[in-house]
Amino acid sequence: MADVAIIGGGLSGLYAAHLLTQQGLRYSLFEARPDTGGRLLSLSPQEMASAGEGTGISRGPTDRFDLGATWFWPDRQRQLGALVSGLGLKPFAQPDAGDWVLERSQRAPLQRVRGSPTSAPSMRLAGGMASLVQAVQQRLDSSCLHLSHQVTAVTLCENSVAVQTRFNSVSTTWHATRLLLALPPRLAAESIRFFPALPPDVSGAWLNTPTWMASHAKYLAVFDEPFWRADGLAGAAQSAVGPMVEVQDASSPSGHAALFGFIGVPAQARAGIDHSDMLSGCRAQLVRLFGERAARPVAETLLDWAQEPFTATARDQVASGHATAPAASVVRGPWENRIFGTASEWSPEFPGYIAGAVDAAQRAVDAVVRALSAQSASS
Repeated sequence: MADVAIIGGGLSGLYAAHLLTQQGLRYSLFEARPDTGGRLLSLSPQEMASAGEGTGISRGPTDRFDLGATWFWPDRQRQLGALVSGLGLKPFAQPDAGDWVLERSQRAPLQRVRGSPTSAPSMRLAGGMASLVQAVQQRLDSSCLHLSHQVTAVTLCENSVAVQTRFNSVSTTWHATRLLLALPPRLAAESIRFFPALPPDVSGAWLNTPTWMASHAKYLAVFDEPFWRADGLAGAAQSAVGPMVEVQDASSPSGHAALFGFIGVPAQARAGIDHSDMLSGCRAQLVRLFGERAARPVAETLLDWAQEPFTATARDQVASGHATAPAASVVRGPWENRIFGTASEWSPEFPGYIAGAVDAAQRAVDAVVRALSAQSASS
């Protein structure tokens, strides 16, 4: 029996496993997807060209581009900054030199406005944010990671928590003394059955916590060179026309150039639009914003997070921002000191951000260590 069962193989779950290892605690991690990473997803141009839907994580080339969470701010998010530095990863500043393009309406001419550099630039990672996931995972015992294992139910037993998983239609029960929920609160409340049931105020708070990225969709186009820079443009735009409402330069520091944009069409409306039509609409918008050279990307893809069943629920079809973190543990009833929220949304300091995944994991592991120590002292 493991000391801790971790549900979710995104950054928060993997980092929690790393911290538990440092504490000498045994864990079993269950991830419903066939690979780790969760909402940190990076693809190479080759993958985009060959697998148009863009749903796999690149393991090979370092020239990769983020389709999930992208930026971090190490000056303000020092714990994440220290982790990135300690892992030997290479951050770089988001390119922002040049003018922005504003598209206010279909009839109004485009406007160019001077960009305003910030004192604390947004930072990205060479190789995409998936490089952070891979660097943490490489420090773990692979035999403790159970991929394509969807957790369907958890049951509180006398001396353990029974975790039921489904893998290739086969159900298996695992046991641990504590449970870390490294998946969004709303997804946990809707996809996992708890026996006994959670207190109504706890499950209600989880259901009312929006999942960051879950209502969003991102388009990415890769080019041989950042042609917009020769025109004095930053590769950045804001649009009231769409389908993208915001565009940013997604180029890697050495390799392909790229542009990505957030789709402004609501999630429920996107579900009724053909995938190829949305791609065509995004390409046409890039041509309007940056000229004819934008019509010929070497690769492109579109990822709609609202259609990802291990990220979004029906409640996430309405756009929302970063939510206030719910309580990360159950403070009364039979589940007291047994369940700890570990995903980014449970971080009181950075809910929904990449830094929140690291912060929430550290807090959850600290809580587990205290709970196990108290149990040992009383026995």
